[in-house]
Amino acid sequence: MNNHTNTDKSDIENMEMLPQILERLKKDYHALIERPWQKYPENIAAKEPLSGKWFALFMKVRGDRIGLPTSDPIQVMNVKADPDFIHVINHSEGFAPAYHMNKEHWITVRLDGSVPMDQVMDLIQGSYRMLCDTPTRRIYEAVKEIPRGRVATYAKVAEMAGNPRMSRAVGNALHKNPDPDHIPCYKVVNSRGELAGRFAFGGEDVQKKLLEADGIEVIDYRVDLEKYGI
Repeated sequence: MNNHTNTDKSDIENMEMLPQILERLKKDYHALIERPWQKYPENIAAKEPLSGKWFALFMKVRGDRIGLPTSDPIQVMNVKADPDFIHVINHSEGFAPAYHMNKEHWITVRLDGSVPMDQVMDLIQGSYRMLCDTPTRRIYEAVKEIPRGRVATYAKVAEMAGNPRMSRAVGNALHKNPDPDHIPCYKVVNSRGELAGRFAFGGEDVQKKLLEADGIEVIDYRVDLEKYGI
């Protein structure tokens, strides 16, 4: 007989927590949800959409493989975390050294009610931020902060992204913009307020039309930075 005292409660909460978590990942992070191994369809990875990297992995593992006195399958989540935090929390209730992941940078969290949902989501948020804390990602996040009806120069975006000296990196990142629907790079102009090349956004005058749709006046392919700049 297994000694895991929360088996019945865990089964119920497992069924409730995982679908809620996956729904929130798609809504809050635009996460790509996939089942990476055909042999193990119960394992689910959440990928950051721009980099394609995992920031959470959901698995079912035998309890005795994560330090529990049971061989029953347990729903768990692997997330990235700060090594100092992992060292402190590793053997707390609901946590275990990362299962099949780098134990210095990942941690396993039981999804059986041992860790409250709010804390689970905080751990996911931390994992996502650790993964996304790159210059390119900070540039994209800065561009998202440009208000409607305003523009920013490459230098301003670099400043907003935390490094005023990476204006060229801003141009490179926006040229490779993987998600134009959510990263409005048409709001970025050069230091004189001039627009990019007329075909830079997939068609002639697309940037001009998008800016005008935001209520920004464009004269001779230039925006008045004193009036519209941030």
